[in-house]
Amino acid sequence: MTTKITVYGADIICASCVNAPSSKDTYEWLQAALARKFENKQFHFEYIDIHEPPADDKHVQFAAKVIEDDLFYPVVLVDEEIAGEGIISLKAVAKAVEKSA
Repeated sequence: MTTKITVYGADIICASCVNAPSSKDTYEWLQAALARKFENKQFHFEYIDIHEPPADDKHVQFAAKVIEDDLFYPVVLVDEEIAGEGIISLKAVAKAVEKSA
């Protein structure tokens, strides 16, 4: 079974997350870290820009939620469940991956 990891973010770093990695850096870091941690697991990674989401209703609605509800970005979803926002913890994301199995 493939675990879906979706990262919602923006090119500009969240004002509340000064000195944190960018959303794209977090996305790339998660790809490498999760591949090392879960060598026998299949992942599908997706990056969504909250200011220019694809035309898919699900992505448009969640991107609007990030902006309107003042969620800290990046927001990481593991199989559609929020696993972290703002400064992302690998431990929290890994726990969500293990739970999704």
